[in-house]
Order: sequence, then C-alpha cells, then structure tokens
Amino acid sequence: MRRQAQCACGAVKVTTEGEPNVVIACHCIDCQRRTGSVFGTGAYWPEERVGLSGATKQFSRATSLGHTFITNFCPTCGTSMYWSSGRNPGAIGVAVGAFADPNFPPPVRSVWEQTKHAWVQVSVAQYHFPQGREG
Repeated sequence: MRRQAQCACGAVKVTTEGEPNVVIACHCIDCQRRTGSVFGTGAYWPEERVGLSGATKQFSRATSLGHTFITNFCPTCGTSMYWSSGRNPGAIGVAVGAFADPNFPPPVRSVWEQTKHAWVQVSVAQYHFPQGREG
C-alpha cells in the first residue's frame, strides 16, 4: 500500500510503501512541544520505503538517553512532517496527522505516559510505558 502525507501548504510530501512497522503515541514533553498538542503520533518505516520531496528545515535535539532526534518541518507552514533518531537508525517516523486519513492504523504503543495529560486515553494501544519503550 502506498500512502502520501503532506504539510499544511503542500510544499513537503512524504510517500510511504507498505504498512508501517509500528505506530506510536508519544506523550513526552518534547513531542507535546513539537506538535503543539498533548501528544504526538508517529508511524515508522524503514528509510528505504519512504520517499521525501520538498525542502525542509531541521531541528536537532538530544533525547533523555543521549541520542540525537532530528525533526524535519516545512519552512513555509511549520508543519512537523518527519523525524529520525539515533536510537533507531535506518527508520523514519512520519506524523500520522499529515496523512489526513481517518482509517490510518492506530497506535500499538503509548509511551512516556508519566507526562501524559490525565484526560487523555489511548485505549487502542496494546502496550503502555511510563517512559520510552524498554530495550
């Protein structure tokens, strides 16, 4: 299956092949700030199954485990589109909302629930972690 995500202005597009390896709802403070929402939802594919088009601007930060997390966003509209992490080399995370597909697969994991807003429930996730996934 081929899917396409795009930013709000349409300048940046991400095309994916096949189903994502995993879909994750992340409640960490950094994802809350990255998205401007109470959590971020990302779908992850091996980089060879992801096509990228359009110029992006990058923001790089260190994670709590000391890895580098690089977010690519549209320099025109500011949409956070995709990211990579030193913890998962070779994988690209794509913002699920950018697909604008209400039938997109739900999150399997809900992580960093220690900073989750009390009124948020991700009941569809099979696995729940107070911090990031162990291992």
